[in-house]
Amino acid sequence: MREDAVSLEEQRLSGVEVIEDYPSFHERHRIFPAVFENREHKRILDVAAGVGCAAQRIHNGYPAELVCNDVAPTSLRVLGGMGLNTVSFNLDDATEPFPLDSGSFDAVVALATIEHLIYTDHFVKEIHRVLPDNGHFYVSAPNYSGLTYLLPFMVSGRTFHDPLDPESRYEFYAHVRYFTYRTLLEYVGSFGFVPEAVYLGVPQESTKYRTLCEKSKMKAAAFRFAMTTVYSLGSPRWAAEPVLCFRKCSGQQGSGKPRKVVL
Repeated sequence: MREDAVSLEEQRLSGVEVIEDYPSFHERHRIFPAVFENREHKRILDVAAGVGCAAQRIHNGYPAELVCNDVAPTSLRVLGGMGLNTVSFNLDDATEPFPLDSGSFDAVVALATIEHLIYTDHFVKEIHRVLPDNGHFYVSAPNYSGLTYLLPFMVSGRTFHDPLDPESRYEFYAHVRYFTYRTLLEYVGSFGFVPEAVYLGVPQESTKYRTLCEKSKMKAAAFRFAMTTVYSLGSPRWAAEPVLCFRKCSGQQGSGKPRKVVL
């Protein structure tokens, strides 16, 4: 992993002692474990689990063994404090395989992770290896063709993440890959994964949405209605961060249109 990756993460997590201190809960976290539907996973790996926003919900609401990966000391401390099983290894070392047996997990979760990595091919190949045939990979990345990114970019002419803006400074320095919904769908599909479903989380519990509710309930309701309409009637490519579910199918390149689920 880049030399500055851990220090960037530690700066972002400054002052976080328990998960309730974390200031960036997203709808991508909220929709777990509902995205598992009826797939009956038995052993799940959450890579770059952070402070456990999704992992805690899986642990509390889904009957499977869960293992959480991270390298940041604060994240590992918070995860351990919640009683979650942790394993620490570098996801972005192309010279070393993950220290996990092949086919040892039937589901892998990677939320807002792949955009931080340099060796993305190695990462996806290792995810493929630790899954058995028909195992599932749940992956998300900021969708830079989504309306919440594209419209401000077109209006202001500035980059998606401004190095001078305290709220986006972390993303400017930490993100090294820029995906859209379509490129993520095609990229992961090229490694022997078939897309099954795409999950879109409507505004409901995220930190930004709760903050908007505190400022103006009317504006929050209007925003929720607008995004729910867009997600229900429009393409997933307009969503800020769809969560894609792929199924491992060795020897087959992923193609086709995934089923859309609005949660």
